[in-house]
Amino acid sequence: MRCAQDFMVEVPVLKLTDQITKARQILRDLRFREVYVTDARKVLLGYVDITDVLRVTATKSDVTLEGYIKDAAHVSCDTEVEKVAKLLREFRTDSVAIVNGQEHIAGGVLLSAVFPVIISRNELRGLVSDHMTKKVVTATPDEPLQKIYSMIVESGFTAFPGVKKQKLVGLASRRDLISSHRIRTGIAQNNHATIEDVMVKEIITIAPDEYISTAAELMVKHDVSRLPVIDGTGLVGIVDRHDVLAGMV
Repeated sequence: MRCAQDFMVEVPVLKLTDQITKARQILRDLRFREVYVTDARKVLLGYVDITDVLRVTATKSDVTLEGYIKDAAHVSCDTEVEKVAKLLREFRTDSVAIVNGQEHIAGGVLLSAVFPVIISRNELRGLVSDHMTKKVVTATPDEPLQKIYSMIVESGFTAFPGVKKQKLVGLASRRDLISSHRIRTGIAQNNHATIEDVMVKEIITIAPDEYISTAAELMVKHDVSRLPVIDGTGLVGIVDRHDVLAGMV
């Protein structure tokens, strides 16, 4: 039986007193979507994610991580991988912390690493339409970038499809916002940048009547975390890795 230790990687860890701009730099430069936070005794307190660091748009800031941290899912080294997947689904995070007996963080498990293993070992039941998010908030490509920034920090959603004349034309995520200094500066200065400036235009999609297992296979094959759901009328939903895990028997 595979366990958390088999997938353990080094994850970014900061102190409660560190500045949030430091977390932003880590999340911008590395593949992680969460940074874990510890106290002075190196005990795990929680985490901050990309949405949290986007709330501070200034290039330099004295704002610390305190006040932004959220409870973190955590496991021990010998926790079975299915339990890890359950926590990832419940917390809707992209990682789970691994702690030792003193609650000190030893590493973490990434959703992207365990996802292929989980879907190969468990039966996934149902159609995409059974598990997708149906109330999708969209944006048009020519809308101000400030709008999608506001939607991300206020709604908790991590990505927004771009739709023009009822046709899906792109996908903008919080990762796209944090990755570019020019874009972050544009948000801070409220300039004329538009959503089209950050949208990814080559998108893998799926139909609502496909099996959820097919969605999982597409996510692994193309290394993507979400799929817009399209039928003959246009965009009808969006499905992500957490939704797929909800289809586990």
